[in-house]
Amino acid sequence: MINTGLTSFRVNGSKEWGSLIALEGGKEIPFDIKRVYYIYDVEQTVRRGFHSHNDLEQMLVCVHGSVKILVKTPFAEEVVTLDSPDKGLYIGPMIWREMFDWENGAVLLVMASKHYDEKDYIRNYDQYAEQAKVYFESRCEK
Repeated sequence: MINTGLTSFRVNGSKEWGSLIALEGGKEIPFDIKRVYYIYDVEQTVRRGFHSHNDLEQMLVCVHGSVKILVKTPFAEEVVTLDSPDKGLYIGPMIWREMFDWENGAVLLVMASKHYDEKDYIRNYDQYAEQAKVYFESRCEK
């Protein structure tokens, strides 16, 4: 089981006026938003991410273009393509992530449940895998 989920957002608008998507913490985004950032001008062959978070929750939205997201645990993995501004990928705590196959001009928006804290990052996969096994096994026992 991977603590992620692809979500479709409600699009408001018309051909005449264009489209608008409103996202609110605690509604469309399942947490209070403490930090927002976006990633752009990434070459197609570049892979980013290579980390997990102990406690942080995130919602990723590719607001322009497309990008693939590898999400994995020691027990499962999947690749999700974000290619529309009305789709978001929720990533919960203790999920390893890598972003790759960036379309030229892609812009990836990230909303986070906490302010930046380097201590929340796990950047070594072997260390992550050890911690994640304990994390997920303890959650399955409950």
